[in-house]
Amino acid sequence: MKIEKNTVATVNYALKNDAGETIDSSEEAGPIMLLAGAGEMIPGLEKALEGREKGDKFNVTIQPEDAYGERNDQMIERVPRANFPGIEDIEAGMMFQTMDNAEQPMVVRVLEVDDEFVTVDGNHPMAGAVLNFDLEVVDVRAATEEEIANGHVHSPGHA
Repeated sequence: MKIEKNTVATVNYALKNDAGETIDSSEEAGPIMLLAGAGEMIPGLEKALEGREKGDKFNVTIQPEDAYGERNDQMIERVPRANFPGIEDIEAGMMFQTMDNAEQPMVVRVLEVDDEFVTVDGNHPMAGAVLNFDLEVVDVRAATEEEIANGHVHSPGHA
């Protein structure tokens, strides 16, 4: 069976930067399960997996426009420290969930903190990055009707 819309792909992966250093992998946690065609994965990865079969091992490089987009400096903002009520120790690297201008949830990462302001970055941490994947298709199966209706894979033992 080939990976196509409404199939579940079980995949081992290693994500590497341009220097060849592993940023993330499935080595410890085991393979991930993805519902093809459901928008669960970045477009470049979805495209790279399409048509692949169990046992396929390959490498793919995904440009920012097919991953998390280019960095947008307008998503970096200095906000008053008062916008973080009840949080005493704010440090660079911390992440917070907030609402964007369209009232949609978004995550921001703290870049800098001073006595009056907190500088936050709403870009995805991988925005602007070229992603290099080593991939192995472990299994491919048809998605269940429930998985298709819900738009995500049900892990083993899910009722």
